[in-house]
Amino acid sequence: MNKKIVFGSLLGVVVTAALLVTIPAYRPKPAVNPAAERPNIIFIITDDHTSQAISAYGSKLMKTPNIDRIASEGAILYNNVVTNSICGPSRATLLTGKFSHMNGYKFNERQFDVNQAVFPEELQKNGYQTAWIGKMHLGSLPHGFDYLNVLPGHGSYYNSDFIDSNNKTTRRPGYVTNVVTQLSTDWLSQRDTSKPFFLVVGHKATHREWLPDLPDLGSFDDVTFPLPPTFYDDYKGRVAAQKQDMTIDKTMILSNDLKVHADYESKAGQGSYSRFTPEQKAAFYDYYENKVSKEFDRKKLSGKALAEWKYQRYMKDYLATARSLDRNIGTLLAYLDKTGLAKNTVVIYTSDQGFYLGEHGWFDKRFIYEESLKTPFVIRYPGVIKPGTKVESLVSNIDWAPTVLNLTGTAIPKEIQGKSFLPLLTGQKTPWRQQAYYHYYEYPQPHHVAPHFGLRTSQYTLARFYGPDDFWELYDIRKDPQNLNNLYGKKGYEKVTVDLKQQLKEQIVQYKDEEALKLVQDKAQ
Repeated sequence: MNKKIVFGSLLGVVVTAALLVTIPAYRPKPAVNPAAERPNIIFIITDDHTSQAISAYGSKLMKTPNIDRIASEGAILYNNVVTNSICGPSRATLLTGKFSHMNGYKFNERQFDVNQAVFPEELQKNGYQTAWIGKMHLGSLPHGFDYLNVLPGHGSYYNSDFIDSNNKTTRRPGYVTNVVTQLSTDWLSQRDTSKPFFLVVGHKATHREWLPDLPDLGSFDDVTFPLPPTFYDDYKGRVAAQKQDMTIDKTMILSNDLKVHADYESKAGQGSYSRFTPEQKAAFYDYYENKVSKEFDRKKLSGKALAEWKYQRYMKDYLATARSLDRNIGTLLAYLDKTGLAKNTVVIYTSDQGFYLGEHGWFDKRFIYEESLKTPFVIRYPGVIKPGTKVESLVSNIDWAPTVLNLTGTAIPKEIQGKSFLPLLTGQKTPWRQQAYYHYYEYPQPHHVAPHFGLRTSQYTLARFYGPDDFWELYDIRKDPQNLNNLYGKKGYEKVTVDLKQQLKEQIVQYKDEEALKLVQDKAQ
């Protein structure tokens, strides 16, 4: 079955993937799970939802009781990082367990090679029924799924189209987060109950341009959010940070992002406004035109006052969009409770990467810096993962696929570059990585973030930027978790730098990143 669909002008060339070679998988001890049943897996992956907006991670911005429930009833990972902090490539890494340079999906808005191996195929071989519902954002429909009902590209927040396994497109009325949840519970109700299942629930929220559900409009209007300490970062000593184009002040668009005098007749972009029903349009117009836009006109802001007003509006919309996300996770958890599926279903919640909520004056992601590198990850498995488990070890999103395979007793293909972290979740002593490798590519559009690769350890981040400029950055994240003080080339850090460069080269060789290897071997640098 070779399923491909091209969004817009996407073109791709597919190649034949290598045959899978499997090795024995780690399995949980039978005594831990006396039911001896293979667990079901629900893998919830959201878009741009950062741990800074999740109360389980200590956020004071809003309450997320349903995500918090998964964490309290299972495990929370505090150092889950990504290999390439951008939407589509992160999902490609989930599917393949490989870095972007190995799975071929380095940039957004490309076409995923559907002829390469993906881990749900191994689940199918092991008797699992598989499905992906909601946002996929890969430009194609990969193998490995018995059922697909996914958004084309980013989809729309309201009345979005969905594409099924047969390439049939259907417009589904309603708010997309609610629709994805309903489609997911519908599939769970109609599945083949003789088989265990693996279901990916892919949410569009909280992606730009942050359109809340109607009940959530204005839900944070009574809150004034404190400015992040780095909101007025001057980017001293950091060339890439100086040259980016992702600030709330200059990059964020009043009409599109913040809905100030929005064009409700436009069919440009994701077309959400043109899809509105009269009732939806009236509610948006009443809130954003009659309240938000009039406030903007009345205040006549400029300079720092305007930047701070934009920040407040951004936060109100972002968090209102996240509010329905958490509510829908609660709906899904309630379904599992009601049907009895909760007792033998692993529930995972994560996002495709981190996101900036005004730190450094930014929105978006991309950098190896902490706020965009780290992504939330909570997991519940009754009877196997002890409630309240906290994992501080450095886990990467190349590890997600082998961990799911491990949880289901499915052999892990040799080609997968990640490693199962199930032993970390069950309290077993196991050798574990001391560093995580990273490589970002997308330049110059859309945000002018220079391509770079690097290493994250428990104490340091080392990054090599290339392309428009060639330079290194080094941060001591224990002393400087906000990545403000570039230590590269400073006295006293010579040995640390040499050691980290050696580790970086070893990682590059281990993971077969030939482009990066050429750059680190360039004697001119």
